[in-house]
Amino acid sequence: MNLPNALTISRILLIPVFIIALLVDTPRYDLIALGVFLIASFTDTLDGYLARKLKQITKLGIILDPLADKILITAAMITFVELGRMSGWIAIVIIAREFAVTGLRAVKAEDGVIIAASNLGKLKTVTQIIACMLLIAPSLYQPYIAFPIGIWAMYLAVVITVLSGIEYFYKFNIIDK
Repeated sequence: MNLPNALTISRILLIPVFIIALLVDTPRYDLIALGVFLIASFTDTLDGYLARKLKQITKLGIILDPLADKILITAAMITFVELGRMSGWIAIVIIAREFAVTGLRAVKAEDGVIIAASNLGKLKTVTQIIACMLLIAPSLYQPYIAFPIGIWAMYLAVVITVLSGIEYFYKFNIIDK
């Protein structure tokens, strides 16, 4: 067990804490949920950076890191739907893309091809995290803004998510060029 993998596992362990804080559905607990989500999201950046810098990239990390990201985002979206902060179709589209790209990666891995995150895939992650942050704690900004910025940010995340999924399938010859 190295430090990057420990950070990835800590992200997974923070997910139930995040969900519980979010489900309490009060401004104070929204702030706690936001803090936990920010810490979990930061570990995603930190574990990858440390793995590369310390030359501690492992098979466990290669598998666990993207899985932890998907679990965190999926948990957030399902909870948003439960709380009425987001429509279910948004969660379905984003989660379906994640399953599809994960499946593509598994198929290509059998051929010895490792699919690294593309720039559009990284942008997808950033937009999803920002949109989630805005939906976690609407009580912190909503009184000052006349429109639901969190849901518009999530619409943008959906578009980038779908485009990045198409990019992966196109790039790896699943969609005819």
